[in-house]
Amino acid sequence: MIFKLDYLELPSSNGDATSRFLAEAFGWERITYGPEYSGASGAGIDIGVDSSAERVPVPLPVIRTDDLDTAEARVRKAGGVVTRAQFDFPGGRRFHAREPGGTEFAVYVDREAD
Repeated sequence: MIFKLDYLELPSSNGDATSRFLAEAFGWERITYGPEYSGASGAGIDIGVDSSAERVPVPLPVIRTDDLDTAEARVRKAGGVVTRAQFDFPGGRRFHAREPGGTEFAVYVDREAD
């Protein structure tokens, strides 16, 4: 089973300004996915900028797996609380959870692995 931290989602009240900042300050290239979501390449880890109303208010580590249902069961068994049930997104399917110490994270499966 795969568990790999490979994405960091940044919340933003102004996605354009955040993406411009990341490009100007660090040289990371903006990738536009839609009006409320963009990415940045060149950071060493994939980065998303979420300016939607549903965004998580803090940076969100995103963990890739190859079996979402088993991952969710393991998170629950280890004491995690699912904060957002499994849902589809353009890259695949994911859920959000919070570990006992309070950090919220997402676990996803690629569309190809689904």
